Amino acid sequence: MTIRHLRIFVEVAETGKMSAAAEHCYLSQPTVSQAIRELEEHYKVRLFERLSKKLYITEAGKQLLVYARKVLSQYDLLESNMKEFRMDNQLRIGATITVGACLLSSVLNDLRQQLPQLRTYSCVANTSQIEKKLLNSELDVGLIEGVVSSPDLIAIPVVEDSLILAVCNDHPLAKKKLVDVHELSDYEFVMREKGSGTRKLFEDYMMKHGISFPIVCEATCLDAIKGAVLYNQCISPISIRLMEREISDGQIYIFRCSEDAWKRHFYLVYHKDKLFSEPMRILESIMHKYKCPEFPGIECTGILTCS
Repeated sequence: MTIRHLRIFVEVAETGKMSAAAEHCYLSQPTVSQAIRELEEHYKVRLFERLSKKLYITEAGKQLLVYARKVLSQYDLLESNMKEFRMDNQLRIGATITVGACLLSSVLNDLRQQLPQLRTYSCVANTSQIEKKLLNSELDVGLIEGVVSSPDLIAIPVVEDSLILAVCNDHPLAKKKLVDVHELSDYEFVMREKGSGTRKLFEDYMMKHGISFPIVCEATCLDAIKGAVLYNQCISPISIRLMEREISDGQIYIFRCSEDAWKRHFYLVYHKDKLFSEPMRILESIMHKYKCPEFPGIECTGILTCS
């Protein structure tokens, strides 16, 4: 029994057809049939029932499928980690949209200064997509603002951040010093897409207080979100780091949460079985450089309260 046997078996089990498995594995159908036959002979069990030219996986086959997927996952991780020793220096970095917009470019420049021979690849997506890519070993490390759900991922807090509510200067709530959170249900919101860490943090807060609110626009594009705030009288929960220019220019009025419930971290995330390489260690130290936002005090600020 070999890794090759297990790959062929998993393909047959998932496609339900020898021909489809052969196509996916770039093998002939007789070769696939032979591999399944060899597995059945090795374990002295029948893995598939062949009825009316259709394949049906047996209970023994289902059990083998569970173990085979685990073995292949660990084998692929082993291969990925060992390649790091024979490849040129390379680091595949995933960043969530918020981190990508406010920090990634500066971080990559710092990384190149310290490791000029390092080859980097970066991918910007939302929290759930970055998490999936880390689990599939498509990325080495992630920089995210959301909370990861998989126990297979390790998350190290590296940068401080906070959400604020942004409104334009002629919004009905603008210039108010205190606003009760229940008032928000009367106004329209522009939100990040589902899967965003920013959206989840705000929705969890509103759900905790039993408040629903109308969402009239969803966007992954931060410029689109800012436009909806500035020109369409929408409210948006957004990272304070992303509004530095608009705050400094006095274009918006913002609200902070009185409960500090919107304080959060950006995390450096990697798979628990991943080799924590020297480039990853240097990346972590660089991220600590950006630990706190560095722009002057904010005057156009109201407080969101919960009575």
